Amino acid sequence: MAASVEPRMTLADFLRDKCGLTGTHLGCEHGACGACTVLVDGDAVRACLLFAVQADDMGVTTVEGIASPSGELSAVQSALRECHGLQCGFCTPGFVMSITALLRDHPDPTDEEIREGLSGNFCRCTGYQGIVAAVRRASEQVRMTQ
Repeated sequence: MAASVEPRMTLADFLRDKCGLTGTHLGCEHGACGACTVLVDGDAVRACLLFAVQADDMGVTTVEGIASPSGELSAVQSALRECHGLQCGFCTPGFVMSITALLRDHPDPTDEEIREGLSGNFCRCTGYQGIVAAVRRASEQVRMTQ
């Protein structure tokens, strides 16, 4: 998508306000909570810390682009549902994006890699056990399809 934006507009605000992609949530707006995580050229980044102009000519994937075009949930989304890795849902889009990037880089992650991969995302509802179980389940599903 091509658009004219103010130089100081964050990628998070651009996605939500100009593109209507409201799945990218704004939590702390300081890059600490991970709710605004998106993939920029495949890397998990905090959209509240990046200016939209910095993403010019880069591929940006939001949570809206993770499920298949037919609406079938990704392995990560399915695993989060199956393992009860979400509660209120506010942090879920950021976790989906971080886990997606983690499993791309580490299809069979160790416990340490899972902890590191999730370290930039906060959830105040679940206690993380369901989320960690979902990473393991999604990892199994991803490896089975490769």
